[in-house]
Amino acid sequence: MPYLVSSDLAHEPAGARFRALVDAGGIAQLPGAHNGMAALQAKAAGFQGLYLSGAAMTAQMGLPDLGIITVDEVAFFIRQIARASGLPLLVDGDTGYGEALNVMHMVRTFEDAGAGAVHIEDQLLPKKCGHLNDKKLAAPQDMAAKVAAAAKARRHLYIIARTDAAASEGLDGAVARAKLYMEAGADAIFPEALTSAAMFRDFAARLPGVPLLANMTEFGRTPFFTADEFEAMGFAMVIWPVSSLRVANKAQADLYATLKRDGSTRAMLEQMQTRAELYETIGLADYEALDGSIVATLLAAEDTVA
Repeated sequence: MPYLVSSDLAHEPAGARFRALVDAGGIAQLPGAHNGMAALQAKAAGFQGLYLSGAAMTAQMGLPDLGIITVDEVAFFIRQIARASGLPLLVDGDTGYGEALNVMHMVRTFEDAGAGAVHIEDQLLPKKCGHLNDKKLAAPQDMAAKVAAAAKARRHLYIIARTDAAASEGLDGAVARAKLYMEAGADAIFPEALTSAAMFRDFAARLPGVPLLANMTEFGRTPFFTADEFEAMGFAMVIWPVSSLRVANKAQADLYATLKRDGSTRAMLEQMQTRAELYETIGLADYEALDGSIVATLLAAEDTVA
């Protein structure tokens, strides 16, 4: 039923539901959902949690992933995905949008918008995709202060500290930072851009008992691994951050090229979601039935009074 019906809403906060998903064992599979429609489709496929990528948000706005967008712009995406799917959502918090107080504001804003978890990274602005070169890192203690600020601000939000240190400081540096971030109040660690199964296994072995997040992005530095393989390497969560947007963008490019060439969309009809499929996915009939039930209830009440 639509999210408008209070009795159909989750009774536990999103952060508690995200934590339960991680604590349930196995590996939490969190596909990227770049908007409400993608969230509905991921839920229909059977996923129990979702991820909102900063790169996907900025790309669909026609911008590069350089920390340009604001907290409120991210909150717009959080609200639509949380409302559409009702699933616990992990959100890319970039560098926290500033220092300690800014991080606390981000946490409050994201929680209020419906997020279940956030990850914060130890880069300096202008930040870059974790799989690009020449990233500049914050001092470990400065990042730890941001993690501590996030922990102080949250009511239930699950906090994941991301470290991009493996590329410049090696695995030793990344592990040392991860331990410091856990001491500062992080719930889990996200080691970005590891480049081999051996690195993933070694990182997990050196942080026993710490929930770890793996990033299975395409066209990056990490080789392709399955969710089961990440679990076997000691990881508790995996994201596919931009996959849905990549597929959607490729399909749109094909559509516009075809339309420009043919002056018609006829050749693309087989690749389109039909009107009936669209209405089924967004639950149009449920909304119409809800509207009709309220009107019927009011009419019935009027008849009783009369």
